[in-house]
Amino acid sequence: MGLLKTIFFILLFYYAFKFLARLFAPFLMKKAAETIQKKAQQQYGGQQKQKETVREGETVIDKKPRNHQQGKDSVGEYVDFEEID
Repeated sequence: MGLLKTIFFILLFYYAFKFLARLFAPFLMKKAAETIQKKAQQQYGGQQKQKETVREGETVIDKKPRNHQQGKDSVGEYVDFEEID
């Protein structure tokens, strides 16, 4: 009798969860989409503000930082080998 009761409760919880998921899934997806949209607008708005500070006719040059070139010694160790026929 205990086994049947356990199986009944498992099935009851499964179908209850499935039913509730169908009810609340659209709401949760809508909230997630709104959150992502707000973040994207904030990022895009920040970029627009930076661009608006430059007046028409001005030239802005973004310089890349200088990369310190490493010598040939830091590339690796040379290993001498012979071919075997």
